[in-house]
Amino acid sequence: MPVTVIDAGPRQVSRSIEVNAPAAELFAMAADPRRHHEFDGSDTVGDNIKCPDHLVPGAKFSTKMRMYGVPYRITSTVTAAKADELFEWRHPFGHRWRWEFTTLTPTLTRVTETFDYRDAGPIKNTVKYYERMGFANGNAKSIEATLTRLAERYSA
Repeated sequence: MPVTVIDAGPRQVSRSIEVNAPAAELFAMAADPRRHHEFDGSDTVGDNIKCPDHLVPGAKFSTKMRMYGVPYRITSTVTAAKADELFEWRHPFGHRWRWEFTTLTPTLTRVTETFDYRDAGPIKNTVKYYERMGFANGNAKSIEATLTRLAERYSA
């Protein structure tokens, strides 16, 4: 299945793909940050994560990361969770990662991942920094790789 570009609006990078798996199974993976390294296409997410067993809006989870060869750890906050449909978290700099699951058939789901930096900050010029550093383009490629990896995991 090819990855589809979605026009989610300004300062949002969104892609989707159809995956041969039930929405509940895919949601369970996305809603458990301890599993994100299994399908991360950016190769930045580590597997050493601290989080509660059940994440609800307001809950926090910590992730060991590596970018440009530099290790770091971030703590993100869950901002939305709707069973089998939506899981979203906010990075400390303000951007959000959102996963949406649309059931097409009992065994086919459209999965949409979005990098949303409309509200990025705490620094006034964070959005401009994101754009100058090419985070939108880089994250578009990573999202496409992630979705492709996820679809391949469930291909026949």
